[in-house]
Amino acid sequence: VQLQASGGGLVEPGGSLRLSCAASGSPLDYYAIAWFRQAPGKAREGVAFDSGNDRVYYAESVKGRFTISRDNAKHMVYLQLNSLKYENTAVYYCAASSTLGWDGKALTTPGIFGWWGQGTLVTVSS
Repeated sequence: VQLQASGGGLVEPGGSLRLSCAASGSPLDYYAIAWFRQAPGKAREGVAFDSGNDRVYYAESVKGRFTISRDNAKHMVYLQLNSLKYENTAVYYCAASSTLGWDGKALTTPGIFGWWGQGTLVTVSS
């Protein structure tokens, strides 16, 4: 599967963005999908995970503010980012794993994701 992320940009604190990840090459419902991010000078971290079994998981820092969703028919995955904070500035990546049924541990196990998009930059600044 090939993944292409988009939708990043400059937003003020408290604002919202919706990131998109377009999948091609294989049916999206074969995969679990996650969003990771990497801020300048920091390690990559998992943000949101859709296990492919109708379960979703979030990093504690984004619970209640970010929402992952997918539309298998349109081959799209989304990450809605609300109430953005300065510290949410990062490059956001979508990633796919062919192993379904993982729980939230997938957010700290990037090695299970065999396919990655190119990343889209989110900058939170006033």
